[in-house]
Amino acid sequence: MKQKNIEIKAIFIGVLAVFAVFLFIPVVRLLGKSFWEDGITLTHYAEVFAQRGFLTALRNSFVVSAAAALISTVLAFIVTYTISYTNVPKPLKKLFYGVSTLPMFLPTITYGFAIIYSFGKQGLLTRLFGRQLFDIYGFGGLLLGYVIYTLPVAFMLIFNTVAYIDKKTIIVSRAMGDRTLSTFWIAILRPMLGTLAAAFIQAFFLCFTDFGIPASVGGQYQVIASVLYDQMLGSVPDFAKGAVVAMVMLLPSIISIVLLQYLERFNIRYNRISDAEVRHNPVRDTVWGVSSALLTVAVLAIFAVIFVVSFVEDWPYRLGVTLEHITDVFSDPDLFGVYRNSLIVALVTALFGALLVYGAALVTARSTLDSRCKHAIEGIALVTNTIPGMVLGLAFLFTFSGTPLQNTFPLIIVCNIVHFFSTPYLMMKNSLAKMNASWETTAMLMGDTWVKTIVRVVTPNAVSTLIEVFSYYFVNAMVTVSAVIFIAGARTMVITTKIKELQYYNKFNEVFVLSLLILITNLLAKALFRWLANKKLQTKK
Repeated sequence: MKQKNIEIKAIFIGVLAVFAVFLFIPVVRLLGKSFWEDGITLTHYAEVFAQRGFLTALRNSFVVSAAAALISTVLAFIVTYTISYTNVPKPLKKLFYGVSTLPMFLPTITYGFAIIYSFGKQGLLTRLFGRQLFDIYGFGGLLLGYVIYTLPVAFMLIFNTVAYIDKKTIIVSRAMGDRTLSTFWIAILRPMLGTLAAAFIQAFFLCFTDFGIPASVGGQYQVIASVLYDQMLGSVPDFAKGAVVAMVMLLPSIISIVLLQYLERFNIRYNRISDAEVRHNPVRDTVWGVSSALLTVAVLAIFAVIFVVSFVEDWPYRLGVTLEHITDVFSDPDLFGVYRNSLIVALVTALFGALLVYGAALVTARSTLDSRCKHAIEGIALVTNTIPGMVLGLAFLFTFSGTPLQNTFPLIIVCNIVHFFSTPYLMMKNSLAKMNASWETTAMLMGDTWVKTIVRVVTPNAVSTLIEVFSYYFVNAMVTVSAVIFIAGARTMVITTKIKELQYYNKFNEVFVLSLLILITNLLAKALFRWLANKKLQTKK
């Protein structure tokens, strides 16, 4: 037992050291930068808040983020209800599920370009409808982009919660004579209130801190993320004011942590979860099925332009089919080089991220360490879940400029690992917690060390979840832009930062080809990882 404690303590200290160096210190440096000018001062804050347009940008961020979060939460609920509580054909349910998660395989900066080429004056959908449906630059474009961006997150949160709702409550409610709306409230909506609120908060937070969508369709409608980008990477960078804007962006993070903790009490937990056959109701199935189908068509129609433009000579002037844009990207060593860089960064991020997550989850789910140690890991997961990518990237810029890590791939990899730690950690912790709690004790009585038990018993049973964690890190590392925009250099450019550069030179053909490469890469990777995970599960059985 003593040996076991030494080993798990070493893992705990290692995890804590990683986050102390690459999370705590950078954020503290960022905070210090915002208050320091030959001594502690509030001058930078006063200047930023007095700056023309800053408060307007802050208000704009709150307004458009709240509107998008509300819409995406409602849409996510519609799709979840259609899949879980109707008799819509299974192939359609799979399609609804797949399309609802599709946007997560693309960087947010691509959404903006897809909107431009779909709804712009010469856009694909504009041509089909014969007129431009709305002004894409400003509130309308941001709202649409944010809804697309946050739909997968809201959907996954709500959809996963449904698995823990006892569906027999619907039968009981009907047997008690409740009306349809009362049953809907008691058996479906009420148990999900906490999750619906959490989905709204997460969606709001993602919109508030996203940089990719405003970079392409923000127009004159300034938001806080574009203000931060202009302060740091504009014609005259101002690091102190940039630090202030970053600290302002952290406010929703703090509020999110408090609200998410509070909302936990509204989640209903059942002693037993049972399934129930969905009652035959053609009207219900038609209404919810058509609603989900319309959403599916809308999402596919917007992203269809990525495929169209990539294979058209010169949209919208020469519409002949060509492979020239594809061959240009693969023959250009610079463009293909950033794609290769992204693959390497994503793979290494996934590998070391999975190891860090596994170590942290072992501490909280498979150890007898003091509860304070476990709370420390839980706190780290909570913070990384809400800290904006732009803020983390800026904190890394301030902390590691002038060090050997500046503009290096290891720094980008560590930034990705820290940024995306929360979700895979929770996946891993939940998986380990469900395993037999007596394995380590039994192994110790048989003379095996704790390390041997972890390697021979626990790890083989955790392989499928480890593959899922690897997959999560890989996909997110391929699409992230806000977390690396400040720390990627000319030699260490990844595909998302290259897309931002191509936008500046109006090279949209290359933008869509690279976006298509990201999408295909992530879909293939996801399919491969899912196949491997399923294979491991079948092997265990």
